Amino acid sequence: MAFQTFQISTRITSKPIRTVLGWQVVATAVIALGAGLWAGWHGAISAILGGGINQIADLAYALLVSGGGIRTAGNTLRTLFRAEGVRILLIVFLLGWALTSYKDVIHPVVFLSFVVSVIVFRMAILVKEQ
Repeated sequence: MAFQTFQISTRITSKPIRTVLGWQVVATAVIALGAGLWAGWHGAISAILGGGINQIADLAYALLVSGGGIRTAGNTLRTLFRAEGVRILLIVFLLGWALTSYKDVIHPVVFLSFVVSVIVFRMAILVKEQ
């Protein structure tokens, strides 16, 4: 299992994407801590669900766009559209699953954590490649 995780982390060659994926984990942990203090275990779990859903989708996006061998503008666009489509489908599926299967979910916490995770991923533009 650890070997597979190492392969995934080395496959994403973009420093900005690797950096913001880490920021997302930290932001979700901070929100989970606050929600846990405010609403107990259900608040913490709801925050982890909200942030985790977007993190899984962003990781899938990052893995798809980090593939080598993209040599033309057309291939680049196809890859970006395919990755964004997978990301959106994962978000819709996972949000639906989380909101219907966890009976004690705290909706505002899920959506706060989700939105913060989305915003943090967009911060990749601020991270320098080198």
